Amino acid sequence: MSDFNRSAPVEWGLRAYLLLIFAFVFAPIAASFVFSFNVDRFPSLPLGGFSLTWYQQVAADPLVWEGLRNTLIAGITVSVLATALGFGAAYTDFRYNFFGKSLYLALALLPPTIPVVILGLAMLAFLANIGLSGAIHSVIIAHVVMCAPFAMAIIRLRLSQMDPSLEAAAWNLGASQWVAMRHVILPFCRPALFAALFITMAVSFDEFAVSWFVSGLNETLPVKVLGFLQGQVSPKINVIGTFVFITSMTLVVLAQILLVKRSTGRAAGQ
Repeated sequence: MSDFNRSAPVEWGLRAYLLLIFAFVFAPIAASFVFSFNVDRFPSLPLGGFSLTWYQQVAADPLVWEGLRNTLIAGITVSVLATALGFGAAYTDFRYNFFGKSLYLALALLPPTIPVVILGLAMLAFLANIGLSGAIHSVIIAHVVMCAPFAMAIIRLRLSQMDPSLEAAAWNLGASQWVAMRHVILPFCRPALFAALFITMAVSFDEFAVSWFVSGLNETLPVKVLGFLQGQVSPKINVIGTFVFITSMTLVVLAQILLVKRSTGRAAGQ
């Protein structure tokens, strides 16, 4: 059977359509990046001049550093906890068959499908009832609920590529379940574990709505942006937005590199 070949006009049309989609999605982000170097207070074209004034003001603002500290604490803690929970959930799905497994998977992967406003209100009500609202650990708990399904999905995909008999072979050779986990399962899942760490950290780093509901006075960096927007438009939001975007994209790209590199290496080995 011959390969399907598109005509040249169709091929170029599809490429142009794809470029337009990317331009539409990334144009506001690119504009924020450009205006972060604008000497004028209000965004306008042409630029009033190139300046690092707003970056200097952000660097000298203690509120920004406080928000960054809270964001880093939450992001690192959430990535570790969410990856651990995601691994446990993915391994349970991989190793065991039990009644209600479909319901188990549906509930485990449910949080990202819930609107963030509804999830934020629910987390606020729950944490307030148990006396845990308005602190940094409130943000961590809420973000773990959001991020664990992402980690589970990534690790579950990796485990689906593993031959289940490998672990059984380790047991037959005298390894305990913990030894087999350490020397067979975890090394095989290592790229997915690191990818899950980066992805969940990026999700936590970007999250605004749920953080706004549960953080109280311990605001993360995205929540701090709202403070700059209240009452007046501050060019600092362009600087903070640029920083958050670059950081998040770096984490996502690292995760993609780990997954693609491992998949490519596995395919080459076969």
